[in-house]
Amino acid sequence: MGSDNNTEQMVRIKEAVERVRGGLRVTKVVATRAVKTKRGDFFAGMSAAWSSVQDDASGPGADLDLTVDTAEVISSGMLMEDAKIAHLLVSMEASIGAYRAALSEGAITERDFEARVRDLKRNTLAHLSRLIPADEAETKVA
Repeated sequence: MGSDNNTEQMVRIKEAVERVRGGLRVTKVVATRAVKTKRGDFFAGMSAAWSSVQDDASGPGADLDLTVDTAEVISSGMLMEDAKIAHLLVSMEASIGAYRAALSEGAITERDFEARVRDLKRNTLAHLSRLIPADEAETKVA
């Protein structure tokens, strides 16, 4: 009987996860980076709001419910798959920003900056290739 209870519990968990996952919409992606060098630490942070939706407490869009129906806000969010792609893009830009700050302060050389950005872009493309199946990517590009 214990095994039946475990199976029923697993089914309930799976159904709950699928229900919640199906309703998830990401409205904002945030990435921060730090470059640590002997000459100091350099930080960059970036955030991107999907379809200009911002729901930061007491920030822009805090009174959005007064002018826009909550259902409209929810429906404008990204699907999780798109949020993963957005996160990679925003993360890449935040990293480049941190390296650019270090370059501006003379903590790294221009050659080092260019090499790091080149490697970062190559790695980001590799991660995007894993997130987006080849047949889907060809459809989107065409």
